[in-house]
Amino acid sequence: MSKKTPDRKYTDRQLYGRLASSASPYGKHLVVLFVVSLIGAPLALLIPLPIKIVVDGVLGGKELSPIVAAFVPDAWEGDPDTLLWASVIAIVAFSALLQLHEFITWIYKTWIGERLVLGFRAKLFDHLASLSLGFHSRQNSADALHRVQIDAASIKEASVYGAIPFATSLIKVLVLTYVTARIDLTLALVALGAGPIVFVLTEIYRGRLRRGWQAVRETESSALSVVQESLGAVRVVKAFGQERREGERFREHAHSNVKAALAAVRAHASFDLWVGIATGIGGAAVLYVGAKHVQTGETTLGELLLIVAYLSQLFMPLRDLGARLASMQSALASASRVYSVLDEQSEVQERKTAKPVERVEGTFAFRDVRFGYDPAKPVLSGVSLDIPAGSRVGIAGKTGSGKSTLLSLLPRFYDPQAGAVLLDGVDVRDLKLADLRRQFSIVLQESVLFSTTVRENIAYGRPDASDEEIEKAARAAAAHEFVSQLPDGYDTEVGERGTRLSGGERQRIALARAFLRDAPVLILDEPTSALDTKTEELVIDALERLMKGRTTFMIAHRLSTLESCDLRVELVDGDTVVRKGDLGDIALE
Repeated sequence: MSKKTPDRKYTDRQLYGRLASSASPYGKHLVVLFVVSLIGAPLALLIPLPIKIVVDGVLGGKELSPIVAAFVPDAWEGDPDTLLWASVIAIVAFSALLQLHEFITWIYKTWIGERLVLGFRAKLFDHLASLSLGFHSRQNSADALHRVQIDAASIKEASVYGAIPFATSLIKVLVLTYVTARIDLTLALVALGAGPIVFVLTEIYRGRLRRGWQAVRETESSALSVVQESLGAVRVVKAFGQERREGERFREHAHSNVKAALAAVRAHASFDLWVGIATGIGGAAVLYVGAKHVQTGETTLGELLLIVAYLSQLFMPLRDLGARLASMQSALASASRVYSVLDEQSEVQERKTAKPVERVEGTFAFRDVRFGYDPAKPVLSGVSLDIPAGSRVGIAGKTGSGKSTLLSLLPRFYDPQAGAVLLDGVDVRDLKLADLRRQFSIVLQESVLFSTTVRENIAYGRPDASDEEIEKAARAAAAHEFVSQLPDGYDTEVGERGTRLSGGERQRIALARAFLRDAPVLILDEPTSALDTKTEELVIDALERLMKGRTTFMIAHRLSTLESCDLRVELVDGDTVVRKGDLGDIALE
């Protein structure tokens, strides 16, 4: 098997551009969210104004500055009590408005964010489902699960909780700087001195944070894969008494995740520490210079308090700018993992000139077919074979000789590296992929059922089938009798992978699914190897009914299963030996 394909590397600019493109369906909502978020800026400007009015107009007895006087009716300016009560009421009103704004923003953020994530997850899931088996054989399913469930949330973190707060913080910084400069230009320039330091720190820490969060995502995925493997094989774990060993394996991977998370958090905390020190120094400098200005009469005490209030609000979004840029690295690390999968191309591509097909006759031909999961190590090397429509083909060979691989080429789970597979004289690569796969019903050695009802499992290939058609298929597969005795009949939940049913019952459900699909080509991959003699007889009887009138390919280790085959093929060293007649001529494993 090929090794796992490494994730692609993307620049920040590439990821920002692609995230913006992915979020574009909700572009109007994001613009509204941005505008709503901006409303907080004027509210923040209004809250300190009552304090200045009280200090200068009520306590200090001074005339209000032109900027503040613009917000106060002329009739109130000479009445300290009225100014005091108006200021108290204004603080309550402004605070209530600010809280209401935060409440509305929070709800709207959640609404947009969850819908963005849902769409992104669905897109990623659809793409994963469309990729060929070659990709999934290399990719750990737990890693794919992590990317769908965890990494896909990066679009919400990047847009709703990243880009928009960053933009609003930037505008708040500019607005607060302008207002402060109108009151005292020197103090505004002193305060802005912390800005360049914050952005230099961001540039220093950006790469370190990105690598740290990337390691966190990878170790999270690794720990999740241990859980999935151990619980998926819990019978084997218990049978060999390896519960403690699996627990230690999980703790080892989880410990790696903890170390990676601590390293990333340390980097982030270190960044926040230096940003906090920079803004703290800026605040101290503002206080010192402002106090000197009050002493010299350049600024009133109320103006200084107003400026300090504004600058405390300025330093918050200034720190927030750096924090957003740093925290975005976590979202970008996840986004990189998502786009790495979305950029994967299926190894099985539908040609632009592919032809539609309704129902085939079922004549197959292999023309010097060569294939290997690793091209340097071929599994099939020069397979040539002609199969008439309606034939029953038995396929034999040693374990690992390529029996299942050969049949996987028929519905194009894989494409040969050389040669061609023909269906009714047409290269299968020249047919519409969905139409091609509708021609096949497949029954495997280990029947795969879904965690839903018996009815839905039988109808999986034909979701629109009626209850009568489902029951008819179950009767044909010798499944109706035991299904009728289940607690809820056809509406009984079968459990994860059908664990509430026996092996024979699962196999007959799979056969019923094949009957209902009614495809012209049937692939049977050792369908009776894991059954007892009595159940095998029931399944073989059902198979006989199912194979009538269909081109059938059957892999089996038991001679009795291949007795009814018209054509028997043995795979030897990646090539075929076609035999007809006595099954004893075929070396079976």
